[in-house]
Amino acid sequence: MIQHLIDGVLTGSYLSLGAIGLTLVMHILRFANFSHAELLSLGAYVALVCDALVSALAPFLAVKLAPLSLTGSLILAIIVSMIVTGLSALLMDRLVFKRVREKGQELSMVFASFGMALIIRNVIGLIFGLSPELYSRDIAFATILSRDPLILVKPDQVFVLIAALLLMFILHLILSRTTFGYALRAVAENATLAQVNGVNLQRTIMAVWLIGGGLAAVAGVFYGISHQLIPVMGRDLVLPIFAATIVGGIGSVYGAVLGGFIVGIAGNLALVVLPSGYTPSVPLLMILAVLMIRPHGLFGEARM
Repeated sequence: MIQHLIDGVLTGSYLSLGAIGLTLVMHILRFANFSHAELLSLGAYVALVCDALVSALAPFLAVKLAPLSLTGSLILAIIVSMIVTGLSALLMDRLVFKRVREKGQELSMVFASFGMALIIRNVIGLIFGLSPELYSRDIAFATILSRDPLILVKPDQVFVLIAALLLMFILHLILSRTTFGYALRAVAENATLAQVNGVNLQRTIMAVWLIGGGLAAVAGVFYGISHQLIPVMGRDLVLPIFAATIVGGIGSVYGAVLGGFIVGIAGNLALVVLPSGYTPSVPLLMILAVLMIRPHGLFGEARM
């Protein structure tokens, strides 16, 4: 039970990062972006390519940072991946979503996001093939924290959790202590009134895409470190990320963080009573329960 709880916390760390970007887009732009999970795949594979390039050009960075299986080149690749994925999300908005948004067809935005998800997923599969990829092929040994009950934790998992919490804390400071954070909340509440008060709406939307894409890239890399990279990982993660967003409350960054950990813990604790093949249904059940009991989520606000 304790092992499943720990694994759930680790799973929740990257689900929370993915849910933050999704909840911002859903709250600011008012549409369910089903292509957001594919940004995790894009970020993960961009980091894979960048890691290989940096390791080839600067072999001294390819040394493992003991006790982690990560290398300096992968750390650098994560930063590059955040930038590339954020810019890709922004480009996706400029080429597709902005044109649909200007016509005022909100339902068409959802259909467009489905199309973008299929395009990104299949392009990744076409380039990299369908075989799983790994950042490191070295065997990562777990540290035994307890023998009764048996509790195992890998150093990479601890790194993922600490790094995710650090990114969440930095985002908290940005949203609560900066002018941009105030502008973002103003646009979320009333975009027209925010513009009247001098907020640049287009720049705010651009920042939302950049932040959402960057955090999605980190979430995808952290998922790849904990598991493996496959072209359909976005398809597998879209339901848990949406569940985290809905449980926490659409528009609430803090709700997305809490929702991610709740979904991650619930999914892993379900392994105690359910066969592993049924655990993917847990996020769906959580969505249904929240929609029936508290439709606006834990931290979301009911809209008239």
